[in-house]
Amino acid sequence: MQNLRNVLFVPHGAPTFALQPGAAGAAMSALALTLGAPRAIVVLSPHWETAVPTVGTGTQLETIYDFGGFDPRLYEIRYPATGCPEAAQQVVAALQEHGFAVEQDAQRGLDHGAWIPLRQMFPDADIPVVPVSVQTHAGPEHAYRIGQALAALAQQNCLILASGNVTHNLRDYTAVRMAGGQTPEYVQGFADWVHQHMVAHDVQSLLHYRQASPGGARAHPSEDHLLPLFTALGAAGPDARPAAFFRGISDYVIAMDGYAFH
Repeated sequence: MQNLRNVLFVPHGAPTFALQPGAAGAAMSALALTLGAPRAIVVLSPHWETAVPTVGTGTQLETIYDFGGFDPRLYEIRYPATGCPEAAQQVVAALQEHGFAVEQDAQRGLDHGAWIPLRQMFPDADIPVVPVSVQTHAGPEHAYRIGQALAALAQQNCLILASGNVTHNLRDYTAVRMAGGQTPEYVQGFADWVHQHMVAHDVQSLLHYRQASPGGARAHPSEDHLLPLFTALGAAGPDARPAAFFRGISDYVIAMDGYAFH
């Protein structure tokens, strides 16, 4: 890929993605080979929700197993990432310069929304990581402004890795599995709508997806897993050209689409 920016939106799927990465995982691994070596990775996961933006400042980041009832092999996986206090303070400063009240957490590790894609893309855990939290209650425009603040880090050879999923309705997953396993039409329909507006870089329609799209509210009963997409859009800048590096559906209802920015 030519002129690839240091901003990505990547899927993390269900925890079992760590054991069965499939085609989405292969696409993520291949993409990572085109990135070079960023000095640090700023990772946003919907599984770290806080009232205000919070930056992980620890030097050793624990692998967090924030799920239960899955394959025992998942709980044996370690992703021994180190932190980057210098880059973390730059993230804090960038957010504060954009008017955000910011907290710091020296104990926070990496939840599965962070370590699963990191492990897939950077298996050697040799690049320092700075985790940043998500504010689900604050909505898409807030997430977009967080990205605008982080754009400065992307320009300083930090990779902004926004992790989530284009569709994420786990209640529907349970119902679909019990009914025999047929993907509801809205899953592909909403993923297609997102793709259309991503390629067109129609930020306003994307930010107002719940009103503007077919199936958006059903695709995201809670907005947490889509908010990182808006942060990636903000970090990539107004002249970015988003391109899907993978599109597909996993576990009936989880769109695993991922986007890079040129």
